[in-house]
Amino acid sequence: MPSIKTMLSHSPGPDAGEDVLAGRTARVDDCVKGAASAFLSSPGLPPFTIAAVGGYGRSELFPHSDVDVLVAVQSEEDLAAIKEPLAGFIRKLWDQGLRLSQSTRTIAECCRLQDQNVELNISLLDLRFLYGDLNLFNDLQERAAQFYKRSGEKLAQALAELTRARHAKYNETIYHLEPNIKETPGGLRDLQFLRWLTQLIPAHEAIRESLAGLGAARSLLFALRVFLHEKSGRDNNLLSFEMQDDAARDLAGGLDPGEWMRFYFYCARDVWQAAARALEYTESLDSSLLRHFRDRRSRLSTTEYTVSRNRIFLRNIAESTYSPSSVLRLFTFVARHGIRLSWDAQRRLRVEAAGLAGKFAASPATWTSWNDLLSQPHAGLALREMQEAGILTASIPEWRSIDSLVVRDFYHRYTVDEHTLIAVEVIDRLATRENGTSKRLQELLREVEDIAILRFALLLHDIGKGTKPGDHVTGSLETALAIAARIGMPRSHEEIALLLIEHHLDLSSVMNGRDLADPATARYLASRARTLEYLRYLTLLTYADISAVNPTAMTPWRFEQLWRAYGAGQQQLTRELESDRIHDVQALPPEDRTPEVAKFLEGFPTRYLRTHTREEIARHQSLVRRAEEYGAAVEVTQQKGSFLATVLANDRPGLFASICGALASFGLNIVKAEAYANASGLALDQFRFTDPLHTLELNPTETDHLRKIVERVVLGAEDVKVLLKRRRQPPRQGHAARLAPIVRFNNEVSGVATLVEFVGEDRPGLLYDLAAAFSEAGCDIELVLIDTEAQKAIDVFYVTRAGAKLAGALEEQLKWSLTQAASSVNDARGFPA
Repeated sequence: MPSIKTMLSHSPGPDAGEDVLAGRTARVDDCVKGAASAFLSSPGLPPFTIAAVGGYGRSELFPHSDVDVLVAVQSEEDLAAIKEPLAGFIRKLWDQGLRLSQSTRTIAECCRLQDQNVELNISLLDLRFLYGDLNLFNDLQERAAQFYKRSGEKLAQALAELTRARHAKYNETIYHLEPNIKETPGGLRDLQFLRWLTQLIPAHEAIRESLAGLGAARSLLFALRVFLHEKSGRDNNLLSFEMQDDAARDLAGGLDPGEWMRFYFYCARDVWQAAARALEYTESLDSSLLRHFRDRRSRLSTTEYTVSRNRIFLRNIAESTYSPSSVLRLFTFVARHGIRLSWDAQRRLRVEAAGLAGKFAASPATWTSWNDLLSQPHAGLALREMQEAGILTASIPEWRSIDSLVVRDFYHRYTVDEHTLIAVEVIDRLATRENGTSKRLQELLREVEDIAILRFALLLHDIGKGTKPGDHVTGSLETALAIAARIGMPRSHEEIALLLIEHHLDLSSVMNGRDLADPATARYLASRARTLEYLRYLTLLTYADISAVNPTAMTPWRFEQLWRAYGAGQQQLTRELESDRIHDVQALPPEDRTPEVAKFLEGFPTRYLRTHTREEIARHQSLVRRAEEYGAAVEVTQQKGSFLATVLANDRPGLFASICGALASFGLNIVKAEAYANASGLALDQFRFTDPLHTLELNPTETDHLRKIVERVVLGAEDVKVLLKRRRQPPRQGHAARLAPIVRFNNEVSGVATLVEFVGEDRPGLLYDLAAAFSEAGCDIELVLIDTEAQKAIDVFYVTRAGAKLAGALEEQLKWSLTQAASSVNDARGFPA
């Protein structure tokens, strides 16, 4: 980082700001003393003293700052006696153009804790004699010193609360595109907060050392505020875009405004980190119940980390502590528990950041490590802590291009990096179901397959603003592709992330510029999102992206527009599940366009190509050969947090239901399923399920046993109803479903089948009961898309009977059967509902 002297080389000098303050303070002193002599020197007035307080007391009077003055007397009677001449004194100063902020108090009042006016107690830390009875002033100073000695810690805690509230007002970030250099975090108020703490808690040397190390930041902030006041001709502390241009030109010799602002943010970051450390210490003095609650979290301590006072401390400092894997493990711990690093841990990591950059370059952290971190409930906090410690840039060098990057936009409030981190934190709030977040989006988030992919896409969706200004989507795609390759991201995950980055502006564009009731809009959305899964991801990413623009960007109206856009795309994609079929393999790579592939794919929904990789399609084809030889092929594989069963067999009535029953007979819980057939009558059914009883995990041989049972059921060698009766199910309370089942029929979306949508409370065996109800009614399930996340089943069936759509009477019968299947506690098959 360049020095302050270099940055201010074209200004009158790095101390010019302080010279201006001293000069104005001296002039105002003369005005105050002159007015006092004119109005307050009459014989017979009670003893009084006039003191400068606040910034005026520190002799830090900026060109258009208020002039804070205290008039102190001994008693209430003295206040009444001095009232009339004091009015003339005040009027005189206002007439001279001073913005006076005066306070008249007794000495006893000054030295008493003001619960409702802590600012008064704080302002008196900077007393400076101006006029009046010097003995009275000395008495005030002495009694004030005793008061601060007695109440210093209590005042420090009150000051910390005021500081926290101010930080919250500015969203606890320094990275505003147009910062208020006095009030925002990392500004002059934080510098003064540190100075006041050294007076209130003089024994704490660390705070004093932190303040001493902020000379460059202090010089910059002083020079900037003087510049803003003189340029505006008023008490203006907002570093607007126009003022940024002027400051870069006049204070830094024509430096690029973006680089100038980066330097500002680097200095503000130093102040912010020092203030955060001081707040951490001050709040540790608190003995309230909240502190005892925080201390209970110390039980989370490990052999590597100590958790104390709701902060993480590094326990063993060794060379291995600073390896890429151990550093990612530390921040995964932060993400899992939502606990920040201590100031000492942050400091140690900042010192090691440059060395860690080389280690990450030589041995990048893998996607496995990143996936673990980004899957945790507080991933946004971990990424922010990585940013503060310099680790985000060390692990992702491309991040440097957007670190503190200002892209001027009257809609956005924050720098690019801050906008990105806030967007990830929006997803965190949905994931932890924080009060005030949309329940609809909470449910939608629980339906996505891997939240880590969503957060990864958000982390990189705007990185192109730094790597390729002017075409940031292309730049973000190129950068994300390079990072994904470097960390070994699986192809299937990479494809989703890149699609989200490529189309991250699409939903916003549709919301703002398309008629959401126009069918063409729905078709456009479907063409961009491609599948229901991608549409869910894209909707969540858009919500986070807009919400992170500024605190009021996601208005209720805009949210409803987003939800309408999602609904339009979802309906269109659901409609296309059955109607959009594969009849041409030209979209495949040339080496994959074989007659065998064409025969296999002919008649499958186009969704199949969009949701499966080349490797998965090749695997399915190998299972086809086994199915042709043995009549059926079943494969069961373990995946992250679940299992996947793939079944290929000749299609027949009841096939889907029998597979559901076979899985249910093992106590397995189906969370997702898809089933469709090709033009040759070959059915491909896939079931993602969890193992709540840990049967497969604890008994590896049971996986093969399950595969064989499913195969026998498919071939008709095993009766699924007998299997279900044999299986002792865990007891279940006999209560009605908390979520009343909903069954909808739609004959408009498909030319040949009826779409049946079921929404209800998930439970073990539900999918089998629903599929069995269709079979018993003589219906054929042509295509299925099952989603049963978050205890809520959202299932779509395309159904025919005798090759035609369902008639009205049959729909009524089915509605009753499906509702009964979802609501019953024990059905006729003896399987607990």
